[in-house]
Amino acid sequence: MDGDDCDAGGEWIWVRRPQEAEAAAAAAGWPAEEARPLKVVFGSPARYFTDAAPIGNGRLGALVWGGVTSEKLQLNHDTLWTGGPGNYTNPKAPTVLSEVRSLVDKGLYPEATAVAYGLSGDETQSYQPLGDIDLAFGEHIKYTNYKRYLDLESATVNVTYSVGEVVYSREHFSSNPHQVIATKISANKPGAVSCTVSLATPLDHRIRVTDANEIIMEGSCPGERPAGDDNASDHPPGMKFCAILYLLTSGANGQVQVLNDKMLKLDGADSAVLLLAAATSFEGPFVKPSESTLDPVTSAFTTLNMARSMSYAQLKAYHMDDYQSLFQRVSLQLSRGSNDVLGGSTLAHLPENISQDTAVSDCTVQMVDSSRLNELNNSEKPTVDRIISFRHDEDPSLVELLFQFGRYLLISCSRPGTQVSNLQGIWNNETKAPWGKYLSVCNSKFDNNMSFLSLASTAPHPNINLQMNYWPSLPCNLSECQDPLFDFIGSLSVNGAKTAKVNYGANGWVSHQVTDLWAKTSPDAGDPSWALWPMGGPWLATHLWEHYSFTMDREFLERTAYPLLEGSASFLLSWLIEGQEGYLETNPSTSPEHYFIAADGKKASVSYSTTMDMSIIREVFSAVLLSADILGKSSTDVVQRIKAALPRLPPIKIGRDGTIMEWAQDFKDPEPQHRHVSHLFGLYPGHTMTLEQTPDLCKAVANTLYKRGDKGPGWSTSWKMALWAHLHNKARA
Repeated sequence: MDGDDCDAGGEWIWVRRPQEAEAAAAAAGWPAEEARPLKVVFGSPARYFTDAAPIGNGRLGALVWGGVTSEKLQLNHDTLWTGGPGNYTNPKAPTVLSEVRSLVDKGLYPEATAVAYGLSGDETQSYQPLGDIDLAFGEHIKYTNYKRYLDLESATVNVTYSVGEVVYSREHFSSNPHQVIATKISANKPGAVSCTVSLATPLDHRIRVTDANEIIMEGSCPGERPAGDDNASDHPPGMKFCAILYLLTSGANGQVQVLNDKMLKLDGADSAVLLLAAATSFEGPFVKPSESTLDPVTSAFTTLNMARSMSYAQLKAYHMDDYQSLFQRVSLQLSRGSNDVLGGSTLAHLPENISQDTAVSDCTVQMVDSSRLNELNNSEKPTVDRIISFRHDEDPSLVELLFQFGRYLLISCSRPGTQVSNLQGIWNNETKAPWGKYLSVCNSKFDNNMSFLSLASTAPHPNINLQMNYWPSLPCNLSECQDPLFDFIGSLSVNGAKTAKVNYGANGWVSHQVTDLWAKTSPDAGDPSWALWPMGGPWLATHLWEHYSFTMDREFLERTAYPLLEGSASFLLSWLIEGQEGYLETNPSTSPEHYFIAADGKKASVSYSTTMDMSIIREVFSAVLLSADILGKSSTDVVQRIKAALPRLPPIKIGRDGTIMEWAQDFKDPEPQHRHVSHLFGLYPGHTMTLEQTPDLCKAVANTLYKRGDKGPGWSTSWKMALWAHLHNKARA
């Protein structure tokens, strides 16, 4: 990396390990900086789900509310979903597809949009909450010195407060090595720990308590996704689950009683440890819950017995070693001056034993200016107050905290052997989860004037959200956290081959805009503006090439990536049809969740060859060609067909207003500040637009971003920041 490539307003230094950062800084002649604890600090107990602090090991997650008179840990297990494997095909789809294409060819886009409802499939299944651990501390009403914080360096949530002269503390973590959630309750005065302990869940269940201080909760998810005002009990049982909460006490005078055969009452202990193990009957995306051979009770007890054979200190030590082996790979230190000074940046002189060829993914990054301004330690200040004050007093340590919080969340919700991260990671407290209630009414002969109501239910959305979850994995040195994504793509390719063949008469495999635990690949039931989008699978396939290009893992490329990329490309070759002016086109085609105004003044979403379609197709085709060249497969039929197809893809166009055209025609946009920026995919995360190779297109990208505006949900503004960064416009980013 040349010094001219840095534009941080100061000097950059790359070192192999975070623990070498201080030595490298000293070798460069910089004074040491005061360490900044990485803590997300809360000034009070949580009032809402979004105020609670998340912990997770990839499979088992919890949100810690941090109450005083009562404490709640909302629990999730990554495989606890409604339903089971589905038939993701629609034998009527080819006939509907033919009619849609005919209407598009005639320019009757509103009519094509109406008919496209006939391509819909079944609804996506819903991610379910496991339940709650409830603790009640009856006499802790008048308290002082309250503190609650999430420590990113240890992956623990801590709560402390005082009642009179007694200082109470609680510590929570989710252990990946032992697959349990652990809680320790303690006080600085012997015999001061008293509380009731219980489990609860909104799902069908039964609870029993054993004389071994165990609360056992068994139940099942609905076998079908609840709709409208349905209750879980209105449906046949589906996935089975079991959660076991074990209570261990210390202190000579501590006593435990069983209340109503449903909860435990602890009195007069010095401290207490709670261990929560959970399991489901999930045996893979292709096995029906009714045919599963797994017993979640046996699985949960096996996990619990392993964990309770160790002390709390041992469990925490294993947890810390496992977590920090990932988290401590990257550290970031920023000075206030790094955002104020422009230009003049050089690569710092490195100690002789540190190579300038060190991979970015194995590095600590320090961004400092020559003055090395000292920063105040804000570790005890509530993070929300720091965010508010950031508007007028930019605090670099808050940026560091946000960066590491993102890494923490990915580590906590996606680990090898777990399920893919969903719309809320692994954290969800509702049986009918939020994130996207789509209601649309279409008057056509295909839907009989019926309303299609679809709840997104935290299901993975491969039209941006699922991909964005994994954007940090490679540059933030967490490549293992991508393993669930690649496993999931493999499952999608199995079901997607059936969908491609039956629905579209196509080769390869396809997946659409929303999916679930069961690797659903057909269009969802709903508005074509979001449901009818067969580019979800191809976009996911680009992550396979990105992983190889970052890690240079040839075995991964040959065994995992290339077969899936080739299958995706085979579908795209079948999906492309002869179009206007000799181009190959996609028809039908939508730009995710967006409408345009057709020539007759009506809104429509279905047309042909949207810019995002063509950008994704170019990325997949390019990845296959590059992979084939590396693996010696350049003479295969698929590769030759790709080489013939690439020059016939329509180019990205610039509209009358100087922006990137979102659709093949320069339609009027009824919502210029729409949250999606799908037509800018080619700049990021794609590679077909660059400042060096396509400056005119990049100028149009900037115009598009100005027109779209900066407002939008978090994922939208994050994508816009990345796009501005790729335009080298740090002021806008």
